[in-house]
Amino acid sequence: MELKMSRDELDAFMHRAFPQAAHDYCIDRVDAGELTARLKVDDRHLRPGDTVSGPAMFALADVSVYLAILAVIGPEALAVTTNCSIDFIRKPAAGVDLIAEAKLLKLGRALAVGDVLIRSQGRSEPVARATLTYSIPPKR
Repeated sequence: MELKMSRDELDAFMHRAFPQAAHDYCIDRVDAGELTARLKVDDRHLRPGDTVSGPAMFALADVSVYLAILAVIGPEALAVTTNCSIDFIRKPAAGVDLIAEAKLLKLGRALAVGDVLIRSQGRSEPVARATLTYSIPPKR
């Protein structure tokens, strides 16, 4: 797989297409078929029990695979999630960023499938694991 978008191009795309959420995420690394992103955790991402909420972790997994796909296919805002399965494995550390490592397992013309491991920054054990499927719109 060849990269069509750099880290900076992906970041600029997020700020154009999703200005309401782009500031929550940082792209740490992008390679063909792989991407590492972080959720900049703050109080609005927490739930009772002083932990990061499930919806915040889902969003990080979703954004990570989305950006990994766009890095290879180019800026296609209408690629959409068609399925997600997420396992919440252990309680994330409160007050630290979450790191998602996304890997594309399949990138076809119409569908893409990716896996994501999410960890609390500075820890090796995963806090969540997700598999996502995306629909890629046909070329016009």
